[in-house]
Amino acid sequence: MKNTLRDIEETPDLGITLSDGTRLSARVWCPVDASDDPVPVILEYLPYRKRDGTCARDALTHPYFAQRGYACLRVDIRGNGDSHGLMRDEYTQQELDDAVEVIQWAAAQPWCNGRVGMMGISWGGFNALQVAAMSPAPLKAIITLCSTVDRFADDIHYKGGCLLNENLGWGATMWSYSSRAPDPALRPDWREMWLDRLENEPFLPGAWLRHQCRDAYWAHGSVIDHYDNISAKVLAVGGWGDAYKNAVPQLVDALPDAKGIIGPWVHKYPHFAVPEPRIGFLQEALRWWDRWLKDIPTGVEKDPDLRAYIMDGVRPATWYTDRPGTWVGQRRGNVHPGPISQSWWLGDGTLVNKETCTDTAVSSPADAGTQGGEYCAIWLGPEMPGDQRRDDALSACWTSAPLEKDTAILGAPQVRLTLSTDQPTAQIAARLNHVHPDGASTRITYGVLNLTHRNSAAAPAPMEPGQKVEVTLNLDHIGYNVPAGHRLRIAISTAYWPLIWPAPRPAILHITSGRVDLPAPSGATDCPAFAPPDAAQPWRTETLREEAHSRVTQTDLVTGVTSLLIEDDFGKVRDLEHGLINGSVARERWDIHPDDPLSARGTCHWTDEMQRGDIVLRTEAKCEMWSDLTHFHLRADIEAFENNERVFERSLEDQIRRDQI
Repeated sequence: MKNTLRDIEETPDLGITLSDGTRLSARVWCPVDASDDPVPVILEYLPYRKRDGTCARDALTHPYFAQRGYACLRVDIRGNGDSHGLMRDEYTQQELDDAVEVIQWAAAQPWCNGRVGMMGISWGGFNALQVAAMSPAPLKAIITLCSTVDRFADDIHYKGGCLLNENLGWGATMWSYSSRAPDPALRPDWREMWLDRLENEPFLPGAWLRHQCRDAYWAHGSVIDHYDNISAKVLAVGGWGDAYKNAVPQLVDALPDAKGIIGPWVHKYPHFAVPEPRIGFLQEALRWWDRWLKDIPTGVEKDPDLRAYIMDGVRPATWYTDRPGTWVGQRRGNVHPGPISQSWWLGDGTLVNKETCTDTAVSSPADAGTQGGEYCAIWLGPEMPGDQRRDDALSACWTSAPLEKDTAILGAPQVRLTLSTDQPTAQIAARLNHVHPDGASTRITYGVLNLTHRNSAAAPAPMEPGQKVEVTLNLDHIGYNVPAGHRLRIAISTAYWPLIWPAPRPAILHITSGRVDLPAPSGATDCPAFAPPDAAQPWRTETLREEAHSRVTQTDLVTGVTSLLIEDDFGKVRDLEHGLINGSVARERWDIHPDDPLSARGTCHWTDEMQRGDIVLRTEAKCEMWSDLTHFHLRADIEAFENNERVFERSLEDQIRRDQI
């Protein structure tokens, strides 16, 4: 059934008053005749500022659905953007309860047919799943992109029980985002709201560091523990270039009616993501909404359970504009982790296809991992993993003979090792690499493991030095084809900086046996072609400062310290509809001495600008982290300026005991 385009109207600041009196601000796109012909609602519910933060993607997406018979609500969560209240943490019960209230409110409006869908990427993908697990009656379907089902195992805080440096990096981002002022044109009490945020904004890395194992804090919001509560129909979408790629196959296998799509993309919506090929994501989403919110037979039930892109093996690069490859379809049950097609054993520096043993010791310098790229590629700079040869040289490596035929991998490879260590706390990083005939090394996928978490993420236990243990590393899901004549390599290191924080002391691992199991696209079928990308009209802006991104790795030849310097200038623009000016610059620095894991230090600094007429606002949000043998140490500062006069400053310090990390 073809949708007839409807005339729509936009409301930039619709107030939704919650039961506790807090006013949330919604930007709404709705057919003008919805009161006469009610429509379903699509909710996107975020802290990322609808007035200036997500405008570019909102413009492409929400009017598209509204013209096709939906009311789209883009709501700032409490304490962010133009909404009142204060935010205390991510995914709090308060946040989720607020979302349920918004859903119930929307379903009761005269312009709504009583059915609601929820959509979002990253934070919005997380809370869409979490709200679905609360089962509000009007919520019939969700589309979750770049999200996770397990907040401890697969968010920006911990991975394999290792502390991700993104815990500080994204904490710095939220320290900046949530302390910004609302638009003075929308809130007469904007200054009071701003100062209240600045005074009460939590520095979240400290909260997250107080939970270094999978306790009740992380169980909250982890839908892996509550699949049975999800009755809404779930479409899950991800990208191989993103940090959040594992949830899609997990959801497809766990939920009987769920469908999944994974392309080559980084952390973006697929109708404007990179690397290419982009897809007609909005058309796919419309098929989903029409089926489950309007009962239109669009055939989504007949789609393959998972549509996955198998990328052709290519040379390493820190950025790709496109990735050649092939779309395939898979049935539920062959998706997570994927059926094993072949196993390779660790031999004497070689990968062999018959069972054998190895006798290898590895103790990597603390700066091993500099070619790992960003944990979550999002800002469209040089963020992808580069040539792995430097990191391979600092690792123990096992390399196969040239492959006799193309080898396609689709699923989550597993690395099984028998090893011992000389330290009670140690970590391990395993990379599966594609080695080209000239020696260039492309990272296919990877995994990390804090060895104290080898048996349990909830109850870690120290290693007994010298005692052999068997461990399994689950590498991230991937779709990748290694050409005939090229080779596979497993590289194992005891550090992976600056992706994970180092263990307190250097460790020597002794590996006596190991195997890597590779999943194949078993039962894969040809995938129907996606439509080309479509979208509404782009956000209309005037560029006042172009954006620019840089990544520089350097070594101080006097001190020996290795540093990664990151600067992401997001530029400055003026909104041509309502005139608000905004701009941001984010900076990070990660320092470490190769011989001293306790020299590790991370620093972050965000500058945010906003201008409304003669009101000129700026915040400077800074933070840093370091550690000793027993504690993590944090320092954070924020300054706020109005018309270049400082109106607020605040500093805090914190220390948190290390818990087997």
